[in-house]
Amino acid sequence: MPATLSADRIDAQLCYLLVTPIGPVASANSPEAIQRRLRDAPYFTPTDIDIRLIGSEAIDVEGVRVSILRQSFDGLAQMAECHFTLPDVLSVDTLQVKARVQAGLKARLIGDQQALSNMTEEYMVLMFKTIEGTPDEFLDRKGQALARFIRSQREVFGPLEIEQILASRVRYSHADLIVVDWEGAVIISPEEDFQSDIELLKIGNYQLLRYRLLDQTLERNLQTVSDNLQTGTRASLLPNRPKRVLRQVIEQRLEIMLDFEKIDQSLLLIGDWYTAKVYKVIYEEFYLDEWKSAIRSKLDNLESIVQIIQENFTFSWSRFLEMVQIAGWLLLLVGYFVLYFLEASKGK
Repeated sequence: MPATLSADRIDAQLCYLLVTPIGPVASANSPEAIQRRLRDAPYFTPTDIDIRLIGSEAIDVEGVRVSILRQSFDGLAQMAECHFTLPDVLSVDTLQVKARVQAGLKARLIGDQQALSNMTEEYMVLMFKTIEGTPDEFLDRKGQALARFIRSQREVFGPLEIEQILASRVRYSHADLIVVDWEGAVIISPEEDFQSDIELLKIGNYQLLRYRLLDQTLERNLQTVSDNLQTGTRASLLPNRPKRVLRQVIEQRLEIMLDFEKIDQSLLLIGDWYTAKVYKVIYEEFYLDEWKSAIRSKLDNLESIVQIIQENFTFSWSRFLEMVQIAGWLLLLVGYFVLYFLEASKGK
């Protein structure tokens, strides 16, 4: 159902995205191509992302009919793409309805996997086909309501806050516009070419989740290595423990580096100027560059720890050999004294 406009109310389509980490998903389906309507221009191809269909269904949530498409991204994350329509979408009361629908969908999609609740990405997209005036005029006129909708807040925003929320804009033509924010986006398209932008937002949310998961893994590994080093320093002079920890750290760091490089390569897009501009805005609004820098810094820290372990291993091995040598000299000295007393006893 396309968005419609009247004097007092605006009905609009919504797309709720929920990305959650999963294990490998069994699927006989072939990798999917990106869904879109052509804009008479080349379209992007995400490199090295395996997208497969998990399933689709239509359910009722809080009295709203929602169509859900589930996809597997690289067998590591489930992307739930949920479409529904709300009447009078920019009213304050509708914010409560949207919040209830969003919470109901999240509970339904995550189910009993409460451990995933803190490691998910949620994103809401508001889509308009018909508006009054140009897209910029519409944003100026409805800026307060759009800002509240994107941020899911009922409070009144000031002019500077509204400007910041609606600042990242990309247009394909005078009648098309996408506004991207950290928590949501607004798409205006008379031709209803929403899906091409949604696909880019899905990839951005997936990359953000991957970086968060990688950051969590690095934090856990750094803590584990730190604990092992402290325990190993106090435990024993034998080199077996440092050697085992060193091998474990090197294997983990190699695995993380390969995963990191794969995520970085997946950000490469081949396509037209519009796609590149939209994804650049998504990349900036999702702070993906900051996540990338933080992870690279932690990888460097892990490399430093590897060097420390190697030095400790060498030091421990040297100490072990020194102790063996000292023990040998002590044995020889004890043997010498034993022989001396034996000879002395025979002489008597």
